[in-house]
Amino acid sequence: MGHSESEGVGRRKFLKDAAAGAAGATGTGMAVGAGAVGATGHSMHEHEHNHDHQVVPDDIALRVRALESILVEKEMIDPAQLDTVVDAYENRIGPRNGAEVVARAWSNPDYKARLLEDGTAAIAELGFGGAQGEHMVVVENTATVHNLVVCTLCSCYPWPTLGLPPVWYKSAAYRSRAVIEPRSVLREFGVELDGEVEVRVWDSTAEVRYLVLPERPAGTDGLGEAELAELVTRDSMIGVARVAPPATEAAGAGGGA
Repeated sequence: MGHSESEGVGRRKFLKDAAAGAAGATGTGMAVGAGAVGATGHSMHEHEHNHDHQVVPDDIALRVRALESILVEKEMIDPAQLDTVVDAYENRIGPRNGAEVVARAWSNPDYKARLLEDGTAAIAELGFGGAQGEHMVVVENTATVHNLVVCTLCSCYPWPTLGLPPVWYKSAAYRSRAVIEPRSVLREFGVELDGEVEVRVWDSTAEVRYLVLPERPAGTDGLGEAELAELVTRDSMIGVARVAPPATEAAGAGGGA
């Protein structure tokens, strides 16, 4: 994870203090962190402090960190190795890998053809593969076809290209409704499709995982692969979003009252 000792309360120190901090906050009923927030959105005790506050996470996060602390203290896991794994999934294995695949396909017709023919091999050309990505199938969104990926049994997901699955992807509601009423689900994600657009739902399994190749947005003809990759989102590669065109300079300048 790469946090330095100077970055507030360190992860290891937090693991040792979290339980005590949570208990103290619960027992006194006082807000922990920046302070209780009033109707104006400002802190209700904005006087200066010379000590750091500790933000207590939600219950599940606290349990995970407490368990990690115990395992570390009992020397059942190595903190350095754990940090390496966490860093891999937070910074090296994730949607940015999939975005590189999409950007290459948008920029290189030959690569796109290979990607659609043999997703596993083409993705491996860029150095991405391994556990949870052994058998990849890439499906292309077009003006007449929109693809949506789900795992109806659990949460099978292509980790090497998309990282860890989002919470909503694993929810029972998404897993059932994506198959039964995909257009309604897409509408709730903000994707409105014309009636003539065909919706294809792909059910990932332990044997095969799917990746959506989204449509390339207008106004990107002059962009290089790195710039294109910046536009690609995780949700667009699952199929619950479109890739937005790049913001214009005027829009980037913004402003207004």
